[in-house]
Formats: sequence, structure tokens, C-alpha cells
Amino acid sequence: MANNTVAAERAEKVPHKRTAAEDFFIKLAAEADIRINGDRPWDIRVYDPSFLSRALSSGAPLAFAEAYMDGLWDCERIDEMMTRVLQAHLERKLRKFGTLELLKAYLSAAVINKQDPNRAFKVGEVHYDIGNDLYRRMLDSRMIYSCGYWANASNLEEAQYQKLDLICRKLKLEPGMTLLDIGCGWGGLAEFAARHYGAHVTGITISKEQQKLAQDHCKGLPVEIKLVDYRALEGQFDRIVSVGMFEHVGHKNYRTYFEAASRLLADDGLFLLHTIGTDREQNGVDPFIEKYIFPNGEIPCRRLINDSSLGLLRLEDWHNFGPDYDRTLMAWWENFEKAWPELEGEYGQGNFYRMWQYYLLSCAAYFRSREGQLWQIVYSKTDSNREYRSLR
Repeated sequence: MANNTVAAERAEKVPHKRTAAEDFFIKLAAEADIRINGDRPWDIRVYDPSFLSRALSSGAPLAFAEAYMDGLWDCERIDEMMTRVLQAHLERKLRKFGTLELLKAYLSAAVINKQDPNRAFKVGEVHYDIGNDLYRRMLDSRMIYSCGYWANASNLEEAQYQKLDLICRKLKLEPGMTLLDIGCGWGGLAEFAARHYGAHVTGITISKEQQKLAQDHCKGLPVEIKLVDYRALEGQFDRIVSVGMFEHVGHKNYRTYFEAASRLLADDGLFLLHTIGTDREQNGVDPFIEKYIFPNGEIPCRRLINDSSLGLLRLEDWHNFGPDYDRTLMAWWENFEKAWPELEGEYGQGNFYRMWQYYLLSCAAYFRSREGQLWQIVYSKTDSNREYRSLR
């Protein structure tokens, strides 16, 4: 990249005396078997050493990511490097030196309801409305932007097909049933459920671009795609599904979310929630993800999911296949990189490529390290007498 070349040339010409902060960074990286200017794929090559001091003094996780976007350091395998960082829990030690951005994120999440109805459409505008060309090339043919199921799959297309089929089978979906898809994306699941299982689907999204394309994908099928927030929806459905949307709900709205699901679900119905999750409770999100990728996002922890759904829905099944998200993200990155020559004309301004690279590969590391989980949770109504047997 051009930024790397410029930074490297500047580093060669300007003498640099190492600071105490840089010495600390080098020592910390060594705890994860990462060398500064080493020659292994997961080692960090630093072009401008001054960024290390700035990162440690002004919000380490965000400054570290932004320095990569600006070409001040490089790494052949960001996914491998970040996996080592997470497995060694280096981010917890870095937080002692980069508290400002994290403190702001914590206070913002604790005090402000960033996912209230007035703010709910922001992530659609910032992330999902950047243009469908990128997602067409990065994702599978159905444009499923969530974790695939790789148990019996050898490629992304098969993994997403298996995931959609697994969802429909877990929901015991039958012809003529009404299915609500909360956060329907580009309509891939709605199209699949209508075409292969004969369901009558209502999909809702907060992205205008997703709504347009979803309507095209589902043309001629018993599918309706609405641009609406889940809190404003009325009606009742035999089955409800929500895939990759709960991460945008926010802990202040979890109870409201499950109240809406319970209100919209038929008495003998089933609800499947597919979401990223974490064992550790935390306020706020990674500042890089918050600023550049998913504004107002939040990874739910299992305790809050349980507490928020108690008394509203009966837990029938909890399935974790988090490592499959690592494979999914790496497949997305491979597709993105392969398609970049065609995408560069539209997205090549500034540091978009490096931002997207850091996003996809650091997220792969999040699941590879087992810090992140992927859960499919099945619920029924609390007063239902149905007997449910789980599927895999």
C-alpha cells in the first residue's frame, strides 16, 4: 500500500530513540509471542514507532486500529496476530494505558440508550447502506451476512444453505405458517423459508438498501419486506426468527425486545434467536467497531439474555457454534480481497480497504480465540404445552 511505503521511507530517514511506552509495548507483545519487526506472519512491522506511544496514551484499541488504517504498521496475518493478543488477554492490560476512549464508550453505553427508536436506523445508514456491490461480492449468492453452519459444509455457499435449513428445521416450519423475520437483511432467509418450506414471511429491516434488494430477491413469493423498527410492529406469527440483529438491540432494550417477541408470537409458536454472544458482561463495545463499523452495537452476554427473557419465553434449546464464525469471516475476507480490483473504483478512496481488512480479520480472531460465541437459542411461550426436541 502507498501509505506503508511513505511511512517506511520516513522511518528510515528519521532517527528514533525508543520511549518507555514503546519498550512496554514490545514487552507486552512478547507475552503473546508477537515480535515487533519480526519475520513471522503474525509479527508486527512498525513503520512509524511514534504511534505506539500515542496508542498507549489516547485509547489503545482505537488508536492501534487507526494506525493500521493509516499504514503506520503492518502484519501479514492480522487474524493470527489478534488471536494471540486475545488468548493472552493483552487487551485487558492495554486498557490501563488507554482508558479515555474506553471510559467514554462505557459511560455512553451505561447512561445513553443508543438503540432507542430515534437512533435505531443509524447502523443501517452507516453500515448496510454503503452499497450492495460490496456485499454481493463478499457474501454467498443469497447475501447472508451472518455466521454459516459448517458441520457438513466445505465452502461458504454450502455453510449458509445448511444454516438456513437448520433454522427452518429447528422452527418446525411447515407450509402455510406465518414467519416473522426480525432484521431480515437482504431477504435470503425469507426467500429460503418461502421457497423451500412454504412459509408466508414478513421481513423487517432498518436499511433502505436492504429493503429494496430483499424485495427483488423475494419477488413472486409470499414475502413482505417492511422498513420498520421491531418495537412498532403489530400482529401475530406462528414462528419468529431473528438472525444477526440482536447485536444492535442494546442491553437497555433487551426486556423490550423479548416483550415484543412474546407479544408477536402465537400461543403454540417457536422463536429462534441467532446472535453473537460473550460470557463476560461488559458495557460499551470495542471503540473501533463502534466508530467505523457498527455504531450503537453491543455484544450480549448470556446472563442478560436469560434475565431479560425470564417470565416471557421458555428456553427450549441453546446451541453454540462460535468457531464456525471464524471460518465464515475468513471466507468473506477471501471473497473481498479477490473482488477488490472491481470494488476499488467505488470504495478505494482513503483507507477503506485497510479498515475492512482489520474489521474482518480481527473479528475472525475474536471467534478463533473463543472470546466470542455464536448462539442459536430456541424459545416457546411460557404457557405452551408443546414438546420440543433439539436438532443439530
